[in-house]
Amino acid sequence: MKLTFGDKLFQLFNYAFLIAAASTMLLPLLQLLAVSFSSPIAADSKKVFLLPVEFTAASWLHILQNEGLWLSFGITAYITIVGTLISMLFSVLTAYPLAHKDFLIRKPIMVGIIITMIFNAPMIPFFLTVRELGLMNSLWALILPGVIGTFNMIIIRTFFMGIPKELDDSARIDGCSDAGILFRIYLPLSKPVMATVSLFYAVGYWNTFSRAVLFIRDPEKWPLQMKLRAYLTSPEELASVNLVLGDYDFNTTTLKAATILFATIPIVLVYPYLQKYFVKGSMLGSLKE
Repeated sequence: MKLTFGDKLFQLFNYAFLIAAASTMLLPLLQLLAVSFSSPIAADSKKVFLLPVEFTAASWLHILQNEGLWLSFGITAYITIVGTLISMLFSVLTAYPLAHKDFLIRKPIMVGIIITMIFNAPMIPFFLTVRELGLMNSLWALILPGVIGTFNMIIIRTFFMGIPKELDDSARIDGCSDAGILFRIYLPLSKPVMATVSLFYAVGYWNTFSRAVLFIRDPEKWPLQMKLRAYLTSPEELASVNLVLGDYDFNTTTLKAATILFATIPIVLVYPYLQKYFVKGSMLGSLKE
C-alpha cells in the first residue's frame, strides 16, 4: 500500500522522536564510558564528552581487581538468578488456576491480589514481619518478600486465558493431569511471555537496593547496588590509595564512571537476547479477547 504524504510525515516524526528518546538514554552511558577510559585531568576538567581523552584503562584495571566489588557482584547474580527462578515458579503456579473460569473462587482471590497493587504494606509492619521471620541480614530477605510481582503474575494469567480451552479438554481426554497440562502445553506455548516476565523480575532483583538498606547489616552481604552507593558516597574507599600524594592514571571521577558501568552493563547485555520475545510477550500478555 502506497503511503500518503501525511503517513510519511507521521513516520518521520515518530522516527525523530524515538531517536531523540533513545539518545537521552544512550548518551549518558557513552559519556560515562568515555570518562572511565580518560585521564584524571581530562575527566575533572570536563573535556570528555563521547570519546576518551588521553586514553587509559587504569580505572577498569583497578576496579576489576577489587575483591569487595566482585563479592557484591556474585551476591547480586545469586539473588537475580535464584530470585527470578523462584518468582517465575510461584507466578506461574498462581496464574494457572486463576486463568480458568471453572476455578470457583478465582474472583475473590483476584480482588485480594489487586488490592495489594493499590495498597502497599506500610514500611514499619513490613520491616517487623521480616524481622520476626528471622530473615534479617539474610539474602532471603531480598528474595522472599517480593517473590510474586502482582503485575507480572497478571500478565502471565492473561496470556494463559488466551490459550484455547480445547487444548485443555483434549489433554484431559488423553488422561493428562493439571500439572501435565501446565508443563507440557501451557509453558511451551508461553515462551514470549515467560521471557518478558523473567526479564522484569531479573531487572528488579538486579537493582535491589531499598530492601538491602532495610534488612542487610553486614557489608560482606551487600548486593552490588549497595556497594555502588557506598563507593559513590565515599570514593576514597574504592580508590584505596592516596590520590593526592601520588601520580596515578585514575582518580575518583574515572573510578565512579567505571564502577557505575560495571554495575549496569551485565543486565543491559541480557536485553538483546530476549528482544525477540520481549515485545511479543508484552503485547500478548496485556490483551484479552
